[in-house]
Amino acid sequence: MEFNKDKVDEYTLALLYLVMWEEKHYGARAWKSFDWDTMDRLCEKGFVHDPKNKSKSVAVTEKGFEKAKKLFNKFFGEGNE
Repeated sequence: MEFNKDKVDEYTLALLYLVMWEEKHYGARAWKSFDWDTMDRLCEKGFVHDPKNKSKSVAVTEKGFEKAKKLFNKFFGEGNE
């Protein structure tokens, strides 16, 4: 099946914001229980670091954090019903 991978990436990044937290020394992290191909694309786009590590979470770049926050508000913010 063909689908818009960029749109999937945007929604996934927005949902990563939902499960994101900030650690004092390492920056933002998020649980990475999403499709591996999508996580790889987000890494290639510079939004997350190395999703293939053994950790259950992924480090989110500053660029990724800002984009995720913006997309979350766009897709799921109040007034978007």
